[in-house]
Amino acid sequence: MMPWKGLINHYREYLPVSDKTPVVTLYEGHTPLVPAEPLNKITGLQVFLKYEGLNPTGSFKDRGMTVAISRAKEKGARVVMCASTGNTAASAAAYAACGGLKCVVLIPNGNIALGKLAQAMIHKAQVIAIDGNFDDALNVAKDITANYPVELVNSLNPFRIEGQKTAAFEICDFLGDAPQFHAIPVGNAGNITAYWKGYKEYKEAGRSQTLPKMLGFQAAGAAPIVHKRVIAKPETIATAIRIGNPASWKTAEQARDESQGLIDLVTDEEILQAYHLLAEESGVFVEPASAASVAGIIKLAKAGYFKGHAEGRLVCTLTGHGLKDPQTAMKDLPKPVVVKADRQAILKLIGI
Repeated sequence: MMPWKGLINHYREYLPVSDKTPVVTLYEGHTPLVPAEPLNKITGLQVFLKYEGLNPTGSFKDRGMTVAISRAKEKGARVVMCASTGNTAASAAAYAACGGLKCVVLIPNGNIALGKLAQAMIHKAQVIAIDGNFDDALNVAKDITANYPVELVNSLNPFRIEGQKTAAFEICDFLGDAPQFHAIPVGNAGNITAYWKGYKEYKEAGRSQTLPKMLGFQAAGAAPIVHKRVIAKPETIATAIRIGNPASWKTAEQARDESQGLIDLVTDEEILQAYHLLAEESGVFVEPASAASVAGIIKLAKAGYFKGHAEGRLVCTLTGHGLKDPQTAMKDLPKPVVVKADRQAILKLIGI
């Protein structure tokens, strides 16, 4: 087998690139599909975790960014811009640095996890905090990139969706076909759009035989698609999906309807329960938004949604690594106990 050289090189025939496209890659993609026995017991299905936190900058955003930045460079762009709750900022900054481009990031003031902010800044992006939420930042970014020589690299950029669809290819390659169900967090809704596009394209190409039901999950305090209205002030502990007016709203609904799936909501409490379950029973550390997909399938299982599908396969996308948001992890955890460097003291503490 040839060594992995990034998703553009591996899936070139399915992507909008040519021999003239300067490939900007950090060797993203090729992330593991981890079996999740604790979730098998809860759902009655074979559950796999698509662990996108193991991409180079720690989130699924790298898939779309390698294509978006490569095409921006091919176009001759010198500056790229994005609005972000964190992961897009980190990815755009890293790939812009790799490609020799200037990156400008607009973030909602005070609403970005520290790990993500650190990434954007260490890669020398120009980070500007907006007095407003993500949707306000995106509106400014769209205005600037529409009127000045600056390339928008949010998921409104179609090349982002093209890169992100490759995760569906990898799942089919690993399983030999599409799963029966695919659960995914929904924030700006580009990812559910991209996965569904990828599944359809792979089936059309004869690389898979079936299509999954797409199961999207928004946070209860940021669930505009579920409530069918824009949420002016979205609130959730899951900062990556704290979005009240998703850019890919329509295509997310299309993915839901065409796949005969659903888009539902989960509470912050359910998200945190799933977050801890993954860490404590599967050894997988994710940021809170990632756990929305797991919280969602637990909710559906309790409601009997999966009855009649015993041994069917379900994939949960885990969008970002837990180190993106260390504050949330530490908030609920006890501080380490301090003892003397003494064998007996330690043995007593651990009950031996």
